[in-house]
Amino acid sequence: MAKLRKGSAYNQVLKRPYTRKSKFRSKNFIRSAPHSKVVRYIMGSPNKTFEYTLTLISKKELQIRDNALESSRQSGNKCLETRAGKTEYFFQLRKHPHHMLRDNVLASGAGADRMSTGMAGSYGKVIGRAAQVKKDDILFIVRVDKKNLGIAKDALIRCKNKLPCKCQIIESKN
Repeated sequence: MAKLRKGSAYNQVLKRPYTRKSKFRSKNFIRSAPHSKVVRYIMGSPNKTFEYTLTLISKKELQIRDNALESSRQSGNKCLETRAGKTEYFFQLRKHPHHMLRDNVLASGAGADRMSTGMAGSYGKVIGRAAQVKKDDILFIVRVDKKNLGIAKDALIRCKNKLPCKCQIIESKN
């Protein structure tokens, strides 16, 4: 299995590349898109009403890979599920990894400098997905009652520690 490139290679939000998807396979620029690693976006009790809403907001503009979103979702949900109970919270991931990450693979080894000199602005092969996040975008939402407010803050702090950006937790009463 191929090793992931470091996150700083894809951190910055640049001009959105043209990622053509067509119903005719020969006209696609992206032959096949990898599956998103994010399993669920809504957890807990979505139909129940709660007193407090806590939101995790990004303080920087960047791209977040789907594996980082999934790991932060898992750690936050595990904290809420084990400490508060399965029906005592509502937890939602608000960003979807639609953006395709690409890599222009070059040959390496003896004589590779003559074979593949690269190409300016080359399209590259899709190697992953990411969510493009703007400043002050909402990443996660947690709704809880007053007795579970501390647990929800801990869960969002765990989510924040898994993400590659500065984040802020905002609390509001419904």
